[in-house]
Amino acid sequence: MFVRRLAALLALLGLALAACTSEPETFTGSRLTNPYKPADIALTDTNGAPYSLGTDTTKPLTIVFFGYTSCEDYCPMVMNNLSAALNRLDSADRKKVDVVFVTTDPDRDDEKKLRAYLDQYGEGFIGLTGDLETIIAVGDPLHVYVNDGVKLPTGGYDLGGHSTFTLAIDSDHEAVALWNQETSSTEFAADIHTLLTED
Repeated sequence: MFVRRLAALLALLGLALAACTSEPETFTGSRLTNPYKPADIALTDTNGAPYSLGTDTTKPLTIVFFGYTSCEDYCPMVMNNLSAALNRLDSADRKKVDVVFVTTDPDRDDEKKLRAYLDQYGEGFIGLTGDLETIIAVGDPLHVYVNDGVKLPTGGYDLGGHSTFTLAIDSDHEAVALWNQETSSTEFAADIHTLLTED
């Protein structure tokens, strides 16, 4: 009797573990039935070259996140999950995806700092900076809220004003999907693969 109960318990545990590691069966993010159209406004990448989300997103899929390098909560969580998601893709899918990080703290996130930050997460990640007014203008048609922040007595900044969702821009330069900050690497990977196979 004990052996049968133990076997049943182990079987249930195995099913639970399989459920935790299986690929999501449905699209986890939100599909945009009315895609957002990025503005053709150039920011500056970490090589000093102009880059516009409205015209330079030439790969089948460009994943875009607005954040800042000194962020201690959502930004590293999202970037870690995106990095892990790309590692889950096969090489064919991975070649079709760019990741773009737009700083919302351009006073402190210059090109060198952005490059060092992004290199922690993945090779080839694109970092964009510019003056704050331009970054706000880039975020606006994507429904990304960016605030100029408040300097604190400690010398740091309260940058409580930036959206924490991640966007998918397709090769037609339209944002067709978005994910919230709680999206896991498994969910990102499954959804990215789905978007690529639909292209």
